[in-house]
Amino acid sequence: MAVRGTDASVAVVTGGNRGIGLEVVRQLAERGYRVVLGARDEDKGRAAAAWADPGGERVSAVRLDVSDDASVTAMAARVTEHLGRTDVVVNNAAILYDTWARARSADLDEVRRALDTNLFGAWRVTQALLPLLERSPHPRVVNVSSEEGSLAGMRGGTPAYSVSKAALNALTRLLAGELGPRRVLVNAVCPGWTDTDMGRGGRPVSEGAAGVVWAATLPDDGPTGGFFRDGKPIPW
Repeated sequence: MAVRGTDASVAVVTGGNRGIGLEVVRQLAERGYRVVLGARDEDKGRAAAAWADPGGERVSAVRLDVSDDASVTAMAARVTEHLGRTDVVVNNAAILYDTWARARSADLDEVRRALDTNLFGAWRVTQALLPLLERSPHPRVVNVSSEEGSLAGMRGGTPAYSVSKAALNALTRLLAGELGPRRVLVNAVCPGWTDTDMGRGGRPVSEGAAGVVWAATLPDDGPTGGFFRDGKPIPW
């Protein structure tokens, strides 16, 4: 990671070594952000950072397991020490698209594991970086959610994933309400069905990531506490 202090806006992206997260990293770097790419495996994170930023000037990798308190605390300390600021947090890390499961018979240990990453992971990271966000002139939090977490569309299936994303949406609303007076814009974004490891055969990853980047780069009078796909509101 670079020496402490930077004039460029800093974005922290969790689960940034592949799929939507990696493309968000690339697009933000392309827009001039200094990007901290969080990955559970630091070697994979470094390889991803080199792909997103071959010159090594804008993207740096950090080991980050959002389900581990110590890992999140260490990441926040490292960002504070080396960069001294955070302007954008993209909570992208997620696990367990449990298409095989049903709520009536779900393995609750699996559900807890999904919640620990998909909900509490975003919560931990946001809390850890909030002191830096509150000092930013244009603070943004983007929770990468899914239409699977929309109560309006739930009909059964993928219980761990759906419940965790619905809870992430609720967290989005709570944080937006509490942080609005502090100028922090907090939104949830569904990237849509994209051609990632989780959603093979979907639309290009670049299109799904663009909606996340849109929320990360909103103007100061932009929306907060919303749920969006491609910059347009979708039902909660």
